[in-house]
Amino acid sequence: MRSKFLALALVSGVAALLALGGCKSGSQGAANGSQGGAAASPAEAGATLPGLDGMDTSVAQYKGKVVLVNFWATWCQPCRVEIPWLIEFNQRYGPKGLVILGVAMDDEGKKVVEPFVKNQVFQVNGHPGTMDYKIVLGNDNVADKFGGLLGLPTSMLYARDGKKVKTIVGLADYPDVVKAIEGQL
Repeated sequence: MRSKFLALALVSGVAALLALGGCKSGSQGAANGSQGGAAASPAEAGATLPGLDGMDTSVAQYKGKVVLVNFWATWCQPCRVEIPWLIEFNQRYGPKGLVILGVAMDDEGKKVVEPFVKNQVFQVNGHPGTMDYKIVLGNDNVADKFGGLLGLPTSMLYARDGKKVKTIVGLADYPDVVKAIEGQL
C-alpha cells in the first residue's frame, strides 16, 4: 500500500512540475528564466517567420513598438493557460503599441496550427474569443535564432528600441507580465 502511495505521489509531483514549469520542446538552448537588457541579435531580430496569413514577419519590422514573442504549441497545456491572457493583452495594449507574435512550434506546422487558431475558443474576461494576434510558424532553426528554447511556453519581451527586456520560460506569472508590458508602453 505504501509503495502505491509513493508512486502516486511521485506521479502527482512530476505532473505538477510540468504544469508549472511548462512543456518540453525539442530545441535546447541558452534561455534563462528571466533576463533583460540584451539587444536583439541580428539573427533574432531579422529571423523571418512565416505567418498563417502567408505574410512573413520579423521582430525587426516592429521597431518602435513593444513586441511580445510567445513560443507555444497546440499540445502544450501551460500554453493554453496563457493564450487567453495574450488575447486580453492584445485587446488592452494593442492600441497603445503592443504587438504579440505567437510562434507555433508544432512539428506538423500549418495543418495543425491553422484549425486550432480558427476554431479553438477561449474565455477572455468572461467572453468567448479566438486567438486575435499574429500567429507565425516556428521550428528548431527559428528557436535557435532566438537563443534556443528550454521548454514551452517561452515568452520574450522587446522594448520599442528592439532590446530584449525579459525572457520567461514556462508558465508566466500574469501580474509580472502585465507589469513588464506596462513598464514598456
